[in-house]
Amino acid sequence: MREALSENPDDAGGVARDDVLSALLSTIRLSGSLQFCFMPTGDWQTDATPSLASLSAKASGTMPFHIVAAGSCWLKTEGEETYLEAGDVLVFPFGTGHQLGAARDGMLVLPTRDLPQKPWREIPVLRYGDETQGVRLLCGYLQWDGLSFAPLRQSLPSLIHVRTRAANDSGWLRATIRQMVEEVDRPRAGGVSMLPRLTEIIFVEILRHQIMMAEPHAIGWLAALADPALSRCLSLIHDDPKRDWSLEQLAAASGMSRSALAERFQAMLSTSPIRYIRDWRLYLASVALATSGQPIAAIAYDAGYATEAAFNRAFSRTFGTPPAAWRATASTRGSS
Repeated sequence: MREALSENPDDAGGVARDDVLSALLSTIRLSGSLQFCFMPTGDWQTDATPSLASLSAKASGTMPFHIVAAGSCWLKTEGEETYLEAGDVLVFPFGTGHQLGAARDGMLVLPTRDLPQKPWREIPVLRYGDETQGVRLLCGYLQWDGLSFAPLRQSLPSLIHVRTRAANDSGWLRATIRQMVEEVDRPRAGGVSMLPRLTEIIFVEILRHQIMMAEPHAIGWLAALADPALSRCLSLIHDDPKRDWSLEQLAAASGMSRSALAERFQAMLSTSPIRYIRDWRLYLASVALATSGQPIAAIAYDAGYATEAAFNRAFSRTFGTPPAAWRATASTRGSS
């Protein structure tokens, strides 16, 4: 049966891509975003429970972000306070509640409440206070369905904080931030559509940063990409997910024994190579259900299941809803 995933050996050499993240991002794309400029001065603070997610028609997979373009302020989240300065980029993969501010007991500002109604012809700029010098933040959210892929979701922290001024390899990232500020300051035709693309570039670079900064004994999907053997194995899987990969093929291509590969996978990803393939195929099936008109039976076959009934059971276990209901919900979100 296709559901069992064949264990018959075959030559797997020469088909992998070295860049697993690129292969992943070619399938997982940002499905929406919102950007605005926030410029408070004096003593100020935001609400401790920001509502960026509520601005989206599809709250699932909504990640608030802040880019400090100028000035400084503090961030409070999960009981900790962090000093922020120009060049800092913050992403909250799970929408964790947080508060921004300058000084203590400052005026309460609610930028999400003060945003104008869409559609926007220009990126909104929200100013608070009378002083000319203050902090300048580029804020908003990203919608990313990639968080439905459990190995990636489980590897992300509640806060990703990158200090571009301190990173020697972040020159072009700083240049991208400057370009975003330029698009806000000097509106031109296409500017409203340009900012989401620049934001997506920054988000991809942040994921790359997380991989490069992985500690030697770190675990999780992003850390696995920094492991040469596991990265090679994951490259094979993501390059050709429909192939009936066997553990022998993957181990040989990764330069490891079957037992060593299985142990490394379990230690870093809390799963087996074969289970990982099933999970990735099911994620691809969820994308196909949401974005294509393919019959469910055809999607089931591509996911490695011999029958639609077996696929329905596996999909429901993973995503908590049957394929047909998943498709209907995605259609409703797309038309809202």
